[in-house]
Amino acid sequence: MAALLSPFHFHTQSLNRTTISSPRITTKALAVLGRSNQMQVPYDLKQGQSRIFHKLPSGLSMEVILQKGNAVDKELETRKDTNFEYPPLVFVHGSYHAAWCWAEHWLPFFSARGYDCYAISLLGQGESDAPSGSVSGTLQTHARDVADFIHQEIRSPPVLLGHSFGGLIIQYYIANLGSDQHSEMENFYPKLRGAVLVCSVPPSGNSGLVWRYLFTKPIAAIKVTRSLAAKAFQNNISLCRETFFSAKMEDHIVKRYQELMKESSRLPLFDLRKLNASLPVPSVPNLPFEVLVLGAKDDFIVDAEGLNETARFYGVTPLCVEGVAHDMMLDISWEKGADVILSWLNGLER
Repeated sequence: MAALLSPFHFHTQSLNRTTISSPRITTKALAVLGRSNQMQVPYDLKQGQSRIFHKLPSGLSMEVILQKGNAVDKELETRKDTNFEYPPLVFVHGSYHAAWCWAEHWLPFFSARGYDCYAISLLGQGESDAPSGSVSGTLQTHARDVADFIHQEIRSPPVLLGHSFGGLIIQYYIANLGSDQHSEMENFYPKLRGAVLVCSVPPSGNSGLVWRYLFTKPIAAIKVTRSLAAKAFQNNISLCRETFFSAKMEDHIVKRYQELMKESSRLPLFDLRKLNASLPVPSVPNLPFEVLVLGAKDDFIVDAEGLNETARFYGVTPLCVEGVAHDMMLDISWEKGADVILSWLNGLER
C-alpha cells in the first residue's frame, strides 16, 4: 500500500517573449523568435508582468514571470526615500504547477508593495523547455537551476519562496549553503536574504505523510493517491477542489486552475524512488538568515505533523493560516498567507 501511495506528487505576456542572457555576455534581454507555446492552455499575464526565458548552462531555457516592484501607497514611497531595502523575491512552484500559480495573486500583491518578483517554471513545467528522459530533474538539478538563475540575474541576495515540493527544493538549496564546501559552492548557490516554505514537503520527504495517512485517515489516503498519483484531479472538479482548494471556491475558478495544472506538468518533477533515497535533506545549524515555515489549516496534503517537522528542522515556530487550503497562493482567501509573509518580510528589514 505504501508503494502505491509513494508515487504521488505533493505540492508536489508584457506579451512579448525574451530570453535573459548571462550579464557576462550582454546586459540586454534577447528576443526569442518563433518560440511555440508548451502549454495548450495559455496563461495570460496581468498588467505589469512579463515572461522571459533564462538560458541554463545545459542550453535549455526556464520560463520566468517577473513583475517589478511598484510601491502604490505613500508609506511605501516614504520607505524608498529613506533607502528601505526590498530584497528580490524568487518563487518556486510544486508539482502540477508552474510560474503562473504565483502570477495570479501574489506577484501583483508583493510588487505593489515594492518587491521585485520572479516566478520560475522548473524544467518540463509551464512554458519551460523539457529535458530528455522520463522526469524533469532531481532535487539536485532543480536546485542548481534555481541557483543559476539567481547567480546570473539577481543583483542582491533574494528571499526564496517555495510551495510544496518547491519548498523541498529550497531546503536542498539551503543545505548546500550551509555545507562545509560552502566556499567552493558559493558561486553555484548564491547567498539568500531569507526563505519561506509554504505548505512544504518536510525534509524527510513524503514517506512520513504517507504512513500517517494510511493509519489515521485511510479514506483520505485513498483520495490523495487517486487524485495525485492517478492524476484524477485533472478530470474531477470536486476532487480537484478537495485536494488543492477551499470548499467554497466556485466551480468555474476551480476548472480554470484545473486546466492550467493539467497542462503545466509535461514531465513529473522527480523520480520519487530516487528522491526518497536521497533524503532527508542535510541539517544546517546556525543559518545566517531567517526561515518562515507557513502552513494551511485546511491543507489536504501536508498535515500538521509535516508542518511541525519542517519547523523543528529549522528551529522555528510554524505559522498556520486559518481558512486556506494547500494552494494558499491561489485559494479564495489568498490574501491571508500573503499578509503573513509581508509582515515577516517587514520584520527582516527591521
